[in-house]
Amino acid sequence: MLGFLLRLLPFWVREPLLIAVGSVLGVRIMYLAVRDHDRVAAGLGVVFLVFTAIRVHAVIRALRARRNPSPTASADGAAVDAAPQAQAQAQAQAQAQAVTGSRPRPDTPEKEHNAWGQAVAAVAVFGALGAALWVAPRFMPSDDNAAQPASCSGGAHEELPKAYKDTPRPVTGEELCKALNRPDLAELLGTPEETATTASSTNNTAPLTDGKVAQPEAEVTFDTYTVNVSATYNELSTGQYVKLMKFGDEKDVKTLTVLGRPAVLSSDHTMKLEINLGSGGSGGPVGEGPLARTLSVALDRKDRGGYCDITVWSTSGALPNDSALLNIAEKVLPRIPERPAR
Repeated sequence: MLGFLLRLLPFWVREPLLIAVGSVLGVRIMYLAVRDHDRVAAGLGVVFLVFTAIRVHAVIRALRARRNPSPTASADGAAVDAAPQAQAQAQAQAQAQAVTGSRPRPDTPEKEHNAWGQAVAAVAVFGALGAALWVAPRFMPSDDNAAQPASCSGGAHEELPKAYKDTPRPVTGEELCKALNRPDLAELLGTPEETATTASSTNNTAPLTDGKVAQPEAEVTFDTYTVNVSATYNELSTGQYVKLMKFGDEKDVKTLTVLGRPAVLSSDHTMKLEINLGSGGSGGPVGEGPLARTLSVALDRKDRGGYCDITVWSTSGALPNDSALLNIAEKVLPRIPERPAR
C-alpha cells in the first residue's frame, strides 16, 4: 500500500521525500550501530545510505534533463517526451493567433517554481519528522532492560527524633543519601562500569545515648563495594576519638587533614549475622564480617565535637585505595553544614 501511494506522488515530491527519509534513517542507524558495535545494524544503515545515494543520482539526472531538454531525455523512469509537448504547444499558439490575430510571440520558458516548491516543501516536512525521530530517544523513557541507578529511599518522610530538634543545623539521612548517591560515585570507587543497586537512609540516634545524640546515616550498595556515611553529633572531638582507637581493635590508623578538618583513617571488621529460617527460626551467633575501611572527619575545622564517618567494605574483603575515601569525602562533606560554635 505504501509503495502504491508513493508511485502516485509526482516525481519532484516522491524523490526528495525518499532522500530525506533514507538519509535520516541511514545516519541514525549508523550512529546506533557505531555506539552499540552492532554489525547487523551497520549493514542496514549502509543499505539505507546506498538507497539514498541512488535517489540523489536520479534527481541530479532529472535536473540536468530539465536544463538541457532532448527528445530522449529521461529521469530514472520518468521520461519526458519533448516533441509531443512542443507540437501541442504550437497547435495551441496557432489557434490562439487565429482567434486573436495577434503576432506570434517568442516561446517563453516554462515556469518551474511549482516543482521546486513541492520539492522544498517535502524536504522540509520530512526533515522535521526526521529531526523529531532523531531527538525522541533523548526525551522519551527507554523501554530497554538496562539497570537504572537506585534512588534514595527510606527515612524521607519519617518524623525526626527529638535529638534532631535539639541539635543546631543537623543533616538528615535523606540529605546524606542525596549527597552520597552521586552519578560519579562508582567512578570514585574505581568501578565506573557499575550501577548502584540500593540506596537508603535513616534518621537514627547514636547507640548508648538514650536517644539524645543525632546520628543520621545513608548507604549505597554496588556489586563490588558498599559505602556508608553517617554523621554523629556528640561532644567527642577527633583527637579524643583517635585516643579511643588505641584501646580498640582498629588497624592501620592514620591521622590526616581533609578540607582543613582533622581526620583519621582506620580499619575494622564488620559484623556478620546469620539467620536460620528453618525450624524454630533461630539466628546464629554474631561473627566477624569482612574488613572495612573508615575515614572519620570532624564536623568543623576547629574540631568542637562530632564527626562524619565514611566507610567502605565488600563481601569479598577487597578494599579500594584510601584515595577513594578521600575523594568521596571531598564530594560529600561540603553538603554537610559545619557545626556552629556553641
